[in-house]
Amino acid sequence: MTAKSPSTAAIILAAGKGTRMKSALPKVMHRIAGRTMVGHVLDNLAPLGASPQVVVVAPGMTQVVAEVSPLPTAIQHDQLGTGHAVGCAREALPSFDGTVLVLYGDSPFIATATLKALVARRAGTDNPAVVVLGMRPRDPAKYGRLILDQAGMLERIVEWKDASEDERTVTLCNSGVMAIDGKVLWSLVDRVENKNAKGEYYLTDIVELARRDGRACAVVEAPEAELMGVNSRAELAIAEGLFQDIRRAHAMDEGATLIDPKSVFFAADTKLGRDVIIGPNVVFGAGVEVADDVEIRAFSHIEGARIASGAIIGPFARLRPGTEIGEQAHVGNFVEIKNSVLGEGAKANHLSYLGDADIGAKANIGAGTITCNYDGYVKARTIIGADAFIGSNSALVAPVRVGDGAIVGAGSVITRDVDADAIAVSRAEQVSRSGRARDYRAQRQKLKQDKAARK
Repeated sequence: MTAKSPSTAAIILAAGKGTRMKSALPKVMHRIAGRTMVGHVLDNLAPLGASPQVVVVAPGMTQVVAEVSPLPTAIQHDQLGTGHAVGCAREALPSFDGTVLVLYGDSPFIATATLKALVARRAGTDNPAVVVLGMRPRDPAKYGRLILDQAGMLERIVEWKDASEDERTVTLCNSGVMAIDGKVLWSLVDRVENKNAKGEYYLTDIVELARRDGRACAVVEAPEAELMGVNSRAELAIAEGLFQDIRRAHAMDEGATLIDPKSVFFAADTKLGRDVIIGPNVVFGAGVEVADDVEIRAFSHIEGARIASGAIIGPFARLRPGTEIGEQAHVGNFVEIKNSVLGEGAKANHLSYLGDADIGAKANIGAGTITCNYDGYVKARTIIGADAFIGSNSALVAPVRVGDGAIVGAGSVITRDVDADAIAVSRAEQVSRSGRARDYRAQRQKLKQDKAARK
């Protein structure tokens, strides 16, 4: 259960256009492990129970507004810097007197524990006005520097372009994330000026302003990888790799076997039980739950599906949204299942498509079977009973029901319900004519020779 903390609010800055992405999609809407970057931020923030929360967006960012709903949004009409962006959120929390977190929608990996540490430091006995999340990157590059005083408290933040040579030698760098005393937030923001190399209103200036007011400011450090911001497609790929490496290690730590970890890709919400075995080149989309003792064989793609214990999936299987696989069920090679239930112990081992179907326990679906679930206008459901046997290369034209224990002969097209324990066959009668194959070959060979002679 989420612990509520009414003394904490949050402003999430998500108005960046992401010019380097070269995309019509807002930067924070690009996905890592199937989840938007701003979605990662909000998920990591959720356990804090921060309220209110407001997301700052640029005009026309309807996709971001929809993604963060029902959270309120504030519009930053002009891109005038982080100080200006935070100021746009004033209407959402005009008189909040707790701790206000300022987060960035393109920094998706800041852990819940780190955010809690930031809030806890803000609540320290020295009552700091501002607590900044810092890091010590391997390459400080052009990050802003966190300048500490002799007591180790934060004195000011200097942007790279405005830093002296001595200040640029400092290795403690600014992530941009802050926890701010809500009582003084707006008075600090109102005093920020744009007298700097870029002509922007830097939120970082509030540290020096708070110090002038006699207030303490502090730093909490976190690992560089956790504070990674994403500004380009290349950085997005790096972030994806980072997430996957962490998630693979977590899966193995929790009792799953990954035959070739580097080739397995998880979604942000993938849930795995213990003693799950995952073969090479398996991809999980969003919304997958896998119970204990499941084997997922190579080159399978799974999204929006639940798999019960003891099931075997693949190789080369595709499970699409709405699929539920029962205990000890088998889904074999080149089988696609969508919005269907495969009952306990049921088998669909080869080359089949099962869409919008309910398949009973221990039913057997023969190779090449398809459920014809769409007539070009609406979709309909196929019901296959327990212990039913569907012969190879059968087509079941929905809506249709095959009763418990029924048998459908191979190659049948089933358009009407089949009673329990009945045998249904729907195909043309086999005709055999002795010697006709020999006559056919002779006829075709002569035709071929005649054509060659005419050339």
